[in-house]
Amino acid sequence: MALTDDAIAKITKLIRDGELSPGSRLPPEQQLAAQLGLSRNSMREAVKALEVARVLDVRRGDGTYVTSLEPGLLLQSLGFAIDLLSGDTLLEVLEVRRLLEPTATSLAAQRMTPEHLAEVRGHLEQMADAGDDIERLVRHDAAFHRAVVHATGNETLVSILDGVSGRTVRGRVWHGIVDAEAAAVTLAEHRAIFRALESQDGPLAQAAALVHVHTSESWLRNALGRVEDEEGGPAAAAKDDAKDAKGDTKEGKE
Repeated sequence: MALTDDAIAKITKLIRDGELSPGSRLPPEQQLAAQLGLSRNSMREAVKALEVARVLDVRRGDGTYVTSLEPGLLLQSLGFAIDLLSGDTLLEVLEVRRLLEPTATSLAAQRMTPEHLAEVRGHLEQMADAGDDIERLVRHDAAFHRAVVHATGNETLVSILDGVSGRTVRGRVWHGIVDAEAAAVTLAEHRAIFRALESQDGPLAQAAALVHVHTSESWLRNALGRVEDEEGGPAAAAKDDAKDAKGDTKEGKE
């Protein structure tokens, strides 16, 4: 594995130094391996790893190319990784979202164009028309937030928040199923965010977004607590301990 890591480091250094620019084709495998002092096997393993990381694009019968290296491409795997998280680790993800999204929403309020605002309004209207269709509500909820962050013009921020919010989309579906008032609360919070964006009030937009993310985080904490109760997790164990303690006290009195 150390040899492969060394090969990866050497190839990425060529990219960082500008010797291999986005879209450029790598030299033939044997030539590049000799140039970097690597075995062909280490070279192949490094190329495979960098292909998975979206740094390289292997085109069968054509060659290997450096990708565009755009944030949306390189950070795509973040969402996949977050999809595997659960429990307290997922709460950490929501904490990251709470740190980033309100600030991004404030920045969006300052940079929002009429076209951006129209897109955000469209998703808000779709949410309002969703009725009991939770899947539709969730779809436009996610699109609403992406459109807001896209208005910042910061593609790295868009990509990071796409990854962070990807896993919470499922949480929103769950929220809608277990809580009958969730859709109404979600819609009201999104309207507050939109009004702040429309008035180009950065601090108000930040505050409205913070309230919304806090609602999602609070719900998830409660939901995870319910799951622990049902599955015999820490919360259930704590309740059992409390019952045992109560029983011991009762026996002591007798």
